[in-house]
Amino acid sequence: MACAAFPPFIDGGGPISAMIVAKLLRAAGHDLTVVNVAGEDRHEIYDGVPVHRLRSLNIDWNYRLPRPAWKKAIWHALENFNPRAFLVMRREIRRLQPDIVLTDSIENINVATWAAAKSCGVPVAHILRSTFLLCWRGSMWRGSDNCGRACSSCQATSYGKKLSSRFVDAVIGETDFIIGRHTEHGYFPNATTHAIPGAIAPVPGALPRSAPPADRPLRVGFIGVHDPVKGLDTLAATAHRLRDQPVEFLIAGTGHGDYAKALPERFPTENTRFLGWTRPDEFLPQIDVLAVPSLFREPFGRVVIEAFAHGVPVIGARSGGIPETIQPGINGALFAPGDDTALAAEIMNLVQDRALVAQWSAGALAATGRYAPGRIAAAYGAVFDSLVGKPTEGALLQPQEARP
Repeated sequence: MACAAFPPFIDGGGPISAMIVAKLLRAAGHDLTVVNVAGEDRHEIYDGVPVHRLRSLNIDWNYRLPRPAWKKAIWHALENFNPRAFLVMRREIRRLQPDIVLTDSIENINVATWAAAKSCGVPVAHILRSTFLLCWRGSMWRGSDNCGRACSSCQATSYGKKLSSRFVDAVIGETDFIIGRHTEHGYFPNATTHAIPGAIAPVPGALPRSAPPADRPLRVGFIGVHDPVKGLDTLAATAHRLRDQPVEFLIAGTGHGDYAKALPERFPTENTRFLGWTRPDEFLPQIDVLAVPSLFREPFGRVVIEAFAHGVPVIGARSGGIPETIQPGINGALFAPGDDTALAAEIMNLVQDRALVAQWSAGALAATGRYAPGRIAAAYGAVFDSLVGKPTEGALLQPQEARP
């Protein structure tokens, strides 16, 4: 399993998701070794998972740190196909002799990994977590809006990634949305496609919520990065609309820059509490319903299923993959991104009929069966079974290195 990043390096949800998949597959009996890029070359067992950390295959590896424009340009150019990554990853594949190479995101470990696997006759499955293959920003967000399609500059600077995607045999996305974003641009022409959502373990003792008592405000929560793309301005406008209603907004999380610092000023003080950085398992029991008002087209939106595991229904924006998780009227509701009037109406629906919170809470807990770790591991296993023994281009190029 070659991945862009892996704990303890945490630069967002990607490394955590990679760890979840690695542990799921090992628990299901697969012999799995992680290969990823870090600051030094070392072998270790991390939280039960064998990991080989490689020194940077690109000009540097921690692209979250500030760096000059010339370094950024070279890094992005090499991400289209890095000859050094091809040689190093081919060496790793020969050493480990896997039945399958699974890539989880592809930054730093490089699209050349796909070609390296093919040259050894090993089938390849890839997990999509962002639009990095389509957009050099990895978000398909520009200025203050989503990009309908990859712009000409992103297409030009991602040509090598697209070309290399022909070496992938199976592509896995947590939603149909993120798979479709790539296939509509001609990526993965030879791959089968598989929508396998993220996994969430049951929360011990989680039970359906009772209807919130009428003598206290309905508690609406938000947890996440304090950034405009998360729709916090929509939530602030909603809070102002409902400032005279029995509704309280609890905002958890942190952010960087002037926007995050000024965020409390955007919300009415009389019905909003900012909690700072808070663990989800401490925050979610405090609220009646979670708001996920993202303007950004989320590839999946893991916070939704985290809420479900705690029996918390979700009101989410019809943005990216979020609508594939929420069933309106069963475990939550949906509204148009940026529409604070519609969000306020959905919240007031719960204020006026608090029994719906209990009903949707039961639906939220029931929905977690779809994300049960055993079920997700079995779905991955089915993809792997479909690939093992499948002839590959690499088997023709180098038959002596083909794997059964």
